[in-house]
Amino acid sequence: MPTGLERRYGQRHLHFITCSCYRRLPLLRSVRARNLFIKILVEVRAQYHFALVGLVVMPEHFHLLMSEPGTGTPSKVMQILKQRVSRTLRQKRCKRTSPAQLRLWRESPNDGLRSFWQSRFYDFNVWSRKKRIEKLHYMHMNPVKRGLVAHPKDWRWSSYASYQRRPDALIQVDFVD
Repeated sequence: MPTGLERRYGQRHLHFITCSCYRRLPLLRSVRARNLFIKILVEVRAQYHFALVGLVVMPEHFHLLMSEPGTGTPSKVMQILKQRVSRTLRQKRCKRTSPAQLRLWRESPNDGLRSFWQSRFYDFNVWSRKKRIEKLHYMHMNPVKRGLVAHPKDWRWSSYASYQRRPDALIQVDFVD
C-alpha cells in the first residue's frame, strides 16, 4: 500500500468510490460495456451484501456510493468487481478480434490495453446526510458536465432514474436516511 494512504473501514460510513480505466481510456464507452458493468455490479452486490446508494458509469470511470459490505471490505468488493468486468469484457473482445490483433493486444505493454483499470481507487468516507446528497448530485451531474447528455435523466447508467422512481431504471438503489 502506498505511503500515506489510509482506508477507514468499520465506522458504518458510506464510501464514495471512484475507479478509472487504465490511462483514462474510454473502455466503457459502448452501451454493451456499460450494461455489462451494471449486470456484474448487481451480481457482486448480491454476493457481498452492501447497500448501493448511488452510481454512475462513465466511458472511462465509474463512481459508487455504497455501504460497507456484509462480507469483506469495500477494497475486496472493488477487486472482485474490477476483475469480473475486465475479464468478461476481454473475453468478449477476444471473440471479435483477429489472432494478429489479439496477440498485439496481449503482448504490447504500451498500447494502453494490457491493463483495463488503474491499479488504485479513490475512497472517500461519507458520514453525513449533507455529504451524501453532495456526492449523489456530483455523480448524477457528471454526464451533463461532460456533455454526454443535456439532463441527468438522459444518462441510463446512473442511479438518477432510481431516485426518480422510474420503472426503466437499470439498477435499483437502497435509500438510506
